[in-house]
Amino acid sequence: MPGTVTPGFAPDLDRTRDAIASSTLSHGLMVLGDRWTTAVLLGAFTGVQKFEDWQSQLGIPRSTLTDRLKKLVALDLLRQRVYQQRPQRCAYHLTQAGLKLYDQVLMIWMWEKRWGSRKGMLPAKLTHLPCGHHFVPVLACSACHHKTGMNDLQLTLKINHKLLGTQGKTVRSSRVSGSDEAGMGLGLRVDRWSLLIINAVILGCHYFDQLAYVLGIASSVLSRRLSGMVDTNLLLCQQDQSDTRRNIYRLTPASRDLFAYLVCFSTWASRDHLHQPSSIRPIHKHCGQAFVPQVLCSACGDPVKPWEVSFDLPTKTFVTA
Repeated sequence: MPGTVTPGFAPDLDRTRDAIASSTLSHGLMVLGDRWTTAVLLGAFTGVQKFEDWQSQLGIPRSTLTDRLKKLVALDLLRQRVYQQRPQRCAYHLTQAGLKLYDQVLMIWMWEKRWGSRKGMLPAKLTHLPCGHHFVPVLACSACHHKTGMNDLQLTLKINHKLLGTQGKTVRSSRVSGSDEAGMGLGLRVDRWSLLIINAVILGCHYFDQLAYVLGIASSVLSRRLSGMVDTNLLLCQQDQSDTRRNIYRLTPASRDLFAYLVCFSTWASRDHLHQPSSIRPIHKHCGQAFVPQVLCSACGDPVKPWEVSFDLPTKTFVTA
């Protein structure tokens, strides 16, 4: 039976543990949750096509970049085009499957503009070509088209036993190492574990022992991650007034703003990658329908498509087509 996440009540830790383990968020992050893969994808959406340009912009080791490009081609998110006159050179282009990641890319852009540390590497403004106006992405419900935030949703947990059964067998193609703790992409100061910690806090786990249990993470790793997230203002750590021996972890405005990215990424992983329902299922309180995110133009209210957006970078103008 599904379980409902109710704010203010102690979570069912066993159900929450299995829901996170069988969530499309967790499984999707195993594929695209390391900083370099995300950075390469962001570069592709901002017009980067050549190996040398990625390397110079990101400072990524050549062997790492080669690995990430091969992975994205194997996932059919990028396609490789070899120049006939210069066969030693090639370019990489987003595929139709790759373009389906655009919603979460827009959510990363919006988060970075508010909270990121390297804004200069991202477009300063986005222009929606159909209406001709600058815009900011608006997360909305695809059923009723109302603007939607985290507090507008009710989360239900229904374990996906198929994904739960494959959790221990799945090997991440790119491990998140200590060097990846600085960020996932263009200044995004989070990695796979940080996103899963934020997800667990959203589901009501606010104490160290709760987080360790539902995430199955070693205490030393969790301690280091929580400390780093507090230092970078992704979590607030306070003494529990009912038990001063314990600390309680809460979301900050910066981590709350990551919810839009989490829900868009989970939807992509469910619909376009895993073809499985997630165990964490949001319901839109306004219309009562299962929440499927849709990103709208703040100027005209129409859905945003990647080929209908232009933007300016410091040295060049690109259109994502």
